[in-house]
Amino acid sequence: MNTMQMTMDELSIGQRGAVKAIHAPKQLKRRLMDMGFTKGVGVEIIKLAPMGDPMEVSIRGYHLCLRKAEAKSIELR
Repeated sequence: MNTMQMTMDELSIGQRGAVKAIHAPKQLKRRLMDMGFTKGVGVEIIKLAPMGDPMEVSIRGYHLCLRKAEAKSIELR
């Protein structure tokens, strides 16, 4: 069994995952949840900016941009 935690900032373009947990301060966690990052929801990386930050993510049928620092707090399974 793999016990390593993968976070969303580790994904490459075209890779997918499902939200397992959000490890962030209360205010950021609430904001991410309001954007649709809730347990079990699928996410896919669409594009990365030239320096890799921010990243464009597909979630719940829409696209949004997320900073790497924010993506790092989203644990995937």
